[in-house]
Amino acid sequence: MQVIQSIQNRICEIRGERVMLDRDLATLYEIETKALNLAVKRNIKRFPKDFMFQLTKEEWDNIRFRVETLEKQQKPLRLQIETSKRGGTRYLPYAFTEQGVAMLSGILNSDRAINMNIAIMRAFVAIRQITLQQMDIKEQLKEIKQRIGEHDTQLSQIYDAMENLLDEKAAQRKWDARERIGFKK
Repeated sequence: MQVIQSIQNRICEIRGERVMLDRDLATLYEIETKALNLAVKRNIKRFPKDFMFQLTKEEWDNIRFRVETLEKQQKPLRLQIETSKRGGTRYLPYAFTEQGVAMLSGILNSDRAINMNIAIMRAFVAIRQITLQQMDIKEQLKEIKQRIGEHDTQLSQIYDAMENLLDEKAAQRKWDARERIGFKK
């Protein structure tokens, strides 16, 4: 469960897609980012644009702080330390969608890669389930707001009816309390 939580922390949303960056995948697979990207480039036909895309400078700048914070929280691997000594990445990272990560399982055949792919797929499924639960809660809240609105209308009608009754009673009391004219007994 801790592995899945760690993977979920590495999943971010870019261009409306949940993705994982090449450097995070390489860390999980315990290979160099360069080796991962070379394997992808050798099999580029397996990775259309909806499976993998390269971040723009603006996108990378927007998520860089989150990525660097995550790396500080995780136990640093030798590869990460060596990368940071060289001054970070020279190339903009690639982002892999859920389908892209699944496609990686076909080109990375180590036991570590296979086990990690299974864990990553479970993490994506867990995130999808959480999102569906949140959508269900939003629908329930919308329904409650609608019911409250209906109740407000009904309460307003009841209040108006009570006010009319009170006005009629007050008018009746005034009529009964008036000074009588004419013959008195």
